[in-house]
Amino acid sequence: MKLFRRLWCAFAFLFGGAQMCLFAQSPDNVVDEVIWVVGDEAILRSDVEAARLDFGANIPGNPYCVIPEQLAIQKLFLHQGQLDSVEVSTSEVMPNVEARLNELTMRAGSKEKLEEYYHKTMTQIREMMFESMREQYIVEQVRSNLTSDIRVTPAEVRRYFKDVPEDSLPWIPDQVEVQIVTRQPRIPQTEIERVKEELRSYTERINSGETSFSTLATLYSEDPGSARFGGEMPEYGRTELDPAFANVAFSLNDTKTISKVVESEYGFHIIQLVDKRGDKVKVRHILRKPRLAQADIDTTMMRMDSIAEDLRKEKYSFEEVAAYFSDDKDTRNNRGLMTNLKFDPSAGEQVRTSRFQLQELPAEVAKVVSTMNTGEISSPFMMVNSKDKEVCAIVKLKTHIKAHRASMSEDFQVLKSVVMNKLQEEKINQWIREKQKSTYVRINEEWRDCDFEYPGWIK
Repeated sequence: MKLFRRLWCAFAFLFGGAQMCLFAQSPDNVVDEVIWVVGDEAILRSDVEAARLDFGANIPGNPYCVIPEQLAIQKLFLHQGQLDSVEVSTSEVMPNVEARLNELTMRAGSKEKLEEYYHKTMTQIREMMFESMREQYIVEQVRSNLTSDIRVTPAEVRRYFKDVPEDSLPWIPDQVEVQIVTRQPRIPQTEIERVKEELRSYTERINSGETSFSTLATLYSEDPGSARFGGEMPEYGRTELDPAFANVAFSLNDTKTISKVVESEYGFHIIQLVDKRGDKVKVRHILRKPRLAQADIDTTMMRMDSIAEDLRKEKYSFEEVAAYFSDDKDTRNNRGLMTNLKFDPSAGEQVRTSRFQLQELPAEVAKVVSTMNTGEISSPFMMVNSKDKEVCAIVKLKTHIKAHRASMSEDFQVLKSVVMNKLQEEKINQWIREKQKSTYVRINEEWRDCDFEYPGWIK
């Protein structure tokens, strides 16, 4: 309905004036109107109001000038995305949509309060956010395509910063390099069997018609991201899922069949097929996790404490212990060194680095590291790993890089990124100005009195 309204509004604005697009019983009760048209795309007053509510005081300047211009710029990029046949898959977008929905639900206090705030159902909110994020992905891809040919040489970086005063150089905050060894407390077989039997009982209840899979997932699944949606997960490809989970999910062919209990890195599941198309599958699942007994935690903590003491006495190196003892597959083959995935503008892609700011570390690790000296071995502590499992850990503060002004010798990549960002923004700004010249733009008279960042909107 909204798409039809946009198309009709754009048509009316182009050929009949904005007054043809007032959804109201009288001029004093305007529900919506077109304020800009960019190409054949309309920008509505409601779009601006929605953005103003979302971003509030974070908008620099007059929101009724800044927001429409930013929406207009986005439409330039989206149009280019159509010309370039840029595509974004559902599996790329949906996990971020669900994460954002979870965050907003927590802020609002409940799903009902969030629906009340947006005056929409959760399904409608999800659809709205999906489309918004999908467009953001397209815009980022177009920007990346436009700047993909930009290269920066070391000589260019040196020339750029040659005459920059030292106090104007980028400030590099405190960073650390951390090595870690983790060990998961032993889970008794009786506890594993208890969880499996629990999941089998769910299957029996569903097959008997007593209840539905979605109801049990909402009540009992320990995957918070999907439980609130009846256990339903976004559409995924095989390589995007845990291997054991994927093998079972892709083997299902009947939407009424429930899988046998399957163990993954996250715990134990039963799975039900929702839809399967080509190399993508959509399922719902119920996740249950075995409970750790305090006695088993204590035993593992004592073992880790003994290892930490041996490390301090240099009986073994931290690298040896990480390689032969740690349960953490992500760091075990990296000599225990934790790595941080960041976007590097100079490379144009996500790159791994061993340097973290404290707030980028897992909360439990950051709390321990913040009190340590370089080379120190921590006492054992409990933490939740990336698979949402409780593990016992010890860490070593390998390096502490104190806050400082960037230098060519120590922070070349940071300085290179500054130059790269500058060149990329210059190219994007030039592209926007050129695109303005070849794109039809019409702005409602009441919305023209603005000091636009790109004056070429008004011709």
